[in-house]
Order: sequence, then structure tokens, then C-alpha cells
Amino acid sequence: MIEDYSRDLVRAVLQEVLEALRRDIRAERLTGEALSRQLDALEPVLESKLRSRLQSSLRQAINATGVIIHTNVGRAPLSPQAAQAMVDAATGYSNLEYDFALGRRGHRDAHLEPVLCRLLGCQAATVANNNAAALLLILNTLALGRKVLVSRGELVEIGGSFRIPAIMERSGAVLKEVGTTNKTKLADYREAVDDQTALILRVHPSNYRIVGFTHRPQLEELTALAAEKKIPLVEDEGSGHLFPSSHSFLEEEPSVQTTLATGVDLVCFSGDKLLGGPQAGVIVGRKDLVDAVRSNPLMRACRVDKVRYAALAWTLACYETGRQEDHVPVHQMLSATADQIESRARRLACLIDPRTFRVLIRPGASLIGGGAAPEREIPTSLLAVTSAIYSVNEMERRLRQQELPILTRIEDEQLILDLRTVFPPQEEIIASAFSGMAAGH
Repeated sequence: MIEDYSRDLVRAVLQEVLEALRRDIRAERLTGEALSRQLDALEPVLESKLRSRLQSSLRQAINATGVIIHTNVGRAPLSPQAAQAMVDAATGYSNLEYDFALGRRGHRDAHLEPVLCRLLGCQAATVANNNAAALLLILNTLALGRKVLVSRGELVEIGGSFRIPAIMERSGAVLKEVGTTNKTKLADYREAVDDQTALILRVHPSNYRIVGFTHRPQLEELTALAAEKKIPLVEDEGSGHLFPSSHSFLEEEPSVQTTLATGVDLVCFSGDKLLGGPQAGVIVGRKDLVDAVRSNPLMRACRVDKVRYAALAWTLACYETGRQEDHVPVHQMLSATADQIESRARRLACLIDPRTFRVLIRPGASLIGGGAAPEREIPTSLLAVTSAIYSVNEMERRLRQQELPILTRIEDEQLILDLRTVFPPQEEIIASAFSGMAAGH
């Protein structure tokens, strides 16, 4: 063990194991016989604890929940090609900020700005660490000490207690609420504009939807007002939905391309949601405004590293060639039909021991997640598993605690697996986990 782990680490972990035994002895929790068994098992226990100490707490998992952009399990999974692009950038030197043609220092945005401008028809683009950082930079650059108009119905809180008012306060901008929670009219914005108004901010509603007696100005109305008052209109589009979609469940989701074409001055959005790339906050729009954000000293604190540039560049190249549905996992999952999912589900069901588990295939719904198209469901086919031996909660726990954890959900006293978010090679791992449960009861 000393050869494998080092003398200092073996000694430290051994001391922890022995001290735990001493505490149990002092508390009279161990009989002499039990202590003898513990000491006999000392070496394998020590080996296990050493392996556990060096194992990263960040581990891969199988997502069988059917939530495609699942924030708790890493949002958008990357394609193997995007991951390889990250490896290539990470394991050697690169031209991150070097211009090979001119032989002098370049700028890291040069790797992404041209393709974003071509795809979206914008004048300029830059990239920050995530969309919260992108919004912080925009507000701090364009509205420091000045008012930003935001509808009360858009003062959202999303996962991790991230609140729009809080990020605005930290940016140094002054929040000016307009309208009401359910109704904000163009006149509310118009009446609020004064000589201290820096910009109008429109925020993606993310994980919620207000229905019923509601009103929100059309984007065209706000762009006209912003142009009339000579102040920028900024859209926090959030989800990274680049183009209008043919999928019915995304028909109401705003696209970055359409938003820019309407005349919005700046748009920011996430890289690891519907875009299907790595974590990033992309800022696109008017050149003078993007250049101002890029020049903000805070950009250095919020900038993206070389490996994420590499993954994002590879992902955007898929959009340029129209191959995102073939190579970007999020789009592969969005495009899979309920019939295709059902065929996979039936194949997996045949591999699960019918003597221990009862498996039904039934229709259900997948979710997009990540704040995109809230409450819109994608038709799918589900495996619903019950057992006379194991409770639903016990099955869920055992799958979650596999060496490669398998995440499921529970509905109507059934264990639910949605293969929309499971990569085909992972189906055998799921079958093996059920086989292990069947053999171990």
C-alpha cells in the first residue's frame, strides 16, 4: 500500500481507522469478538478507504430521469468529438491568444466570434464563464450607477437561489421595476424612462410560466421604444435556443436568431443548455456594446479557458454544417421519437429478470429542463418497474448507489426509467444492475 499510495497517506488513513475503533471501544459499542473481526479485516478496510480517498467526488452517472438538460447532473452532455477537442486543447500548447499568421498576440474571442456572427447575423460576440457572468458584465459595463428597467413579472429566481435583483445589485446597476407581476404594458416602460435610464432588460421566464390575466409587450414594441429613447435593449435569452425549431414543444421558446433580427441590441444566453455545448455565457449583438463589455476589467475574472473554447467551437461547427441533430447529444435526445424510445425500452425490458421484477412499457413524457420551455412535455415511452421483493424506494437507492450511479424517478409507486436521456451503450449497464439485484436478494 505504501508503494501504491505513499507512506504519509497510508499512515494518516490507518490512524483514522484505528481512532474510529478506539472511539467504539470507549463507547462500549464493540465486544471482544467484534473487535477481533474488525482487526482481521483491517487491511481490506484500509485499502478501500485509500481508494476512496483518491477517487474524485465528481463522477459520471447514467441519467434515466428523462430530463434532458438536468442542472443537478451537469446539464448538456458533450459529444465524444467535443470532449476530444477539449483533450487536444488541454494536453499541449495552442494559439489561444496567438495569431499564427501574423506572429503576434491575438485575442481568444477570435476562435468563436466569426462563427457566431455568421450563424446569428450579429455584428460581434464575446464569451464569459456562464450566463450569470454574461449578464453581470453587461450590466456593470452599460449601467453602472444608472437605472435598468425590468418588468416585475421577470424578476425571476432560478436554481441555486440565483435571483435577477441580486445579480443587478452586485453589478452596480440600479433596478427600476415596471408594471406588475402579471401585466406589464409598453406604457409602463415609457413612463419609467428618464435621463438616468441606462437600458431596458428583458429576462427569459426560465422555470415558470404566468398564465391567465397577463400581458407582456411584444419584442418589436420594446425595440421601437429603445430606439426612440436611444437606450439599449438587452435580452437575457437564457436557454441558448439558437434558431426557430420545428419541434412543437419548442415552438414558443424564443430563439437568439429571431430576437436579434427583431432589433434587440444585445442578447446573452447559456452554452450548456439547448445549445448543447460546455458551460459558457455567450454575448452577441451590436459591435460597440460587445466591444465595451469585452474591455471591462471584470471580463478577465469571468473569461472562458482554452478547453471550453475548444468544445464550444466544435459544437458551433456542427450548427454551421447543419449536423447538430447527428452529433450534439441534446439535439439527438430532442429529436428521438416516442416509437424509437419504445423499441429501446422493449429491448431493455427483455434483459430484466421477470422472476424478480415486473416491467411495463407505458407512454409518458420527457422534460427539456434547464429552464427551457417550462411545462412543455415531449412524448416518450417509459419502463415502469415494480418488484415483490424490493420496494420502489429500495430499487431507486440501489441503482443510485451502483459503481456507475443510475438516476431514475418514482411515479405512482413505480420505478420509472426514460431511455431518452440514456446513451444506448449504457442500457447493458442498467440491465446488469438489475441482474445484480436479482442475484443478491
